[in-house]
Amino acid sequence: MIRSLCFIPGQEARTEVPIKEYSSILANPQALLWVDFDGESEESAEPILTGIFRFHPLAVDDALKETHMPKVDDWGDYIYIVLNTMVFNPTDTLSLAIRELDVFLGKNYIVTHHDEPLVPIEKARSAFIRDKRYTSHGPDHLLYKIIDDLVAEYMPITEAIDDQIDRVEDEVLTKAAPDTLERIFSLKRILLSMRRIIAPQREVLNKLARDDFEVIDPHDRVFFRDIYDHLVRLHDVNESMRDLVSGSLDTYLSVINNRMNDVMKTLTVITTLFMPISFITGFFGMNFFEPVAGLTDWTNRLPFAIILLLFIGLPTSMLLWMRRRTWV
Repeated sequence: MIRSLCFIPGQEARTEVPIKEYSSILANPQALLWVDFDGESEESAEPILTGIFRFHPLAVDDALKETHMPKVDDWGDYIYIVLNTMVFNPTDTLSLAIRELDVFLGKNYIVTHHDEPLVPIEKARSAFIRDKRYTSHGPDHLLYKIIDDLVAEYMPITEAIDDQIDRVEDEVLTKAAPDTLERIFSLKRILLSMRRIIAPQREVLNKLARDDFEVIDPHDRVFFRDIYDHLVRLHDVNESMRDLVSGSLDTYLSVINNRMNDVMKTLTVITTLFMPISFITGFFGMNFFEPVAGLTDWTNRLPFAIILLLFIGLPTSMLLWMRRRTWV
């Protein structure tokens, strides 16, 4: 689907501009044209990007493949920017989906390309129609609105991941189980994916805020610097959460080891308590004593009662002694 918005000073903003009018609008330096390729096939998008907008084939190929990390390329009359969005799935199988947004920014136009619908694009589109601030200040200000909404989507995801970390920390201390370990490693993978996005995207905003691009007004660089500051803070928060997850993993391993030590101690105590009983039963269970040899008294009731008392008294006294020594 190809969607377009056009604004010309003194006229109302137009939506769904026909493709055949793109060239005439681009020839007007006062106009502002936004063309959004939402899940459009390569066969239909490539002729427009290379024919009407005259983008370099390498940049067009990068945009259509959508397999790149955040970056910015300066092509003189326009710049090509790769941005990433995140979609967090907070179910039992924690996952983080990465979606790419490709942007071409020119002097009087902006072109966006993405394979799936993106919330920041919809918000910027609504703002384009509703608020003239994003149409009267040029395409670079519209780009700021898109990136600002994109980065704003990171904060709810960060808060949701932080809640998951709190849940994992509680589970580790109360009921550490194999699924808890699985959630810990899922969070580690998610935070690593976030870091791979935030770190290079921070550098993209740093370039937009400091480098001298022909298509970006120097007065608008302060807006990109503001987004850069948000990404710096998000990167610090990401590092803090990675430390928390690593600490949760260490705590989990310690809890499991302590639980195993308790099990081994319990088994050792049981073995120790039964050791004298096993000795007595083994000794008196030998058959080399013949009752006819004058040892018939061993089978009377009194020896039986004494042996039974030993069976009960020895383990009990040993258990009390172990408790006094704080072994159990």
